[in-house]
Amino acid sequence: MDLGIKGKRALVCASSKGLGRGCAEALAAAGVDLVLNARGAEALEATAEAIRAAHGVKVTTVAADITDAAARAKVLEAAGEVDILVTNAGGPPPGLWSDWNRDDFIKALDGNMLTPIALMQAMLPGMIARKWGRVVNITSGSVKAPIPQLGLSNSARAGLTGFVAGTARQVAEHGVTINNLLPGIHDTDRAASLDTGVAKAQGIDMEAARKQRFATIPARRYGTSAEFGAACAFLCSQHAGFIVAQNILLDGGAVNATL
Repeated sequence: MDLGIKGKRALVCASSKGLGRGCAEALAAAGVDLVLNARGAEALEATAEAIRAAHGVKVTTVAADITDAAARAKVLEAAGEVDILVTNAGGPPPGLWSDWNRDDFIKALDGNMLTPIALMQAMLPGMIARKWGRVVNITSGSVKAPIPQLGLSNSARAGLTGFVAGTARQVAEHGVTINNLLPGIHDTDRAASLDTGVAKAQGIDMEAARKQRFATIPARRYGTSAEFGAACAFLCSQHAGFIVAQNILLDGGAVNATL
């Protein structure tokens, strides 16, 4: 399918690896020029070079922590006007409800709520003026079904979801859509880290740890970054203009809900 976005320009955050890279690669395959951001310069440059070689699109890189205000300003300056914005940032650490203080919550809100809001506030005016734009926020399946040990993430991402619900309906008349992608477990470094922890805690090997978690997913496997990226690219396409303010799960059926 021709997504109809060849020649558009996208800013994709946290895109040197994992789900962010999956989104960047899928957009590049559709002919979109990219501004890629991540904290690690070496991995970011390697990703950019691979995408240039594979798809022949223009790729600009900005190594910076997108959750830091000064660094974010640097990213926005380099990005300039973009047609597509994909927000993404790592989640806060797990713990118990009794572990966290005000500073912990503020840090979580800065990373997973206020940063994507700031990026949208910076990019939406230009999209509205040009009468076309796409915003996809990578959040979490925990928005649909809270994960007890991820209370910081649950709180911050729920706040972002509320902001998007109202804002998306205000900008849709200008040809600008905002939607959220909610990943479950995907085969990324994050999943490997969690599986390593389980393996050590239970005294089992990695394969056993993975199979243990596969059993909690109806699809009986982890998702891939390519699958996730394809869903992101479709939401950014010309064909998705009537999809507004939606929270779309990509979790292999793990969240047991009717709606």
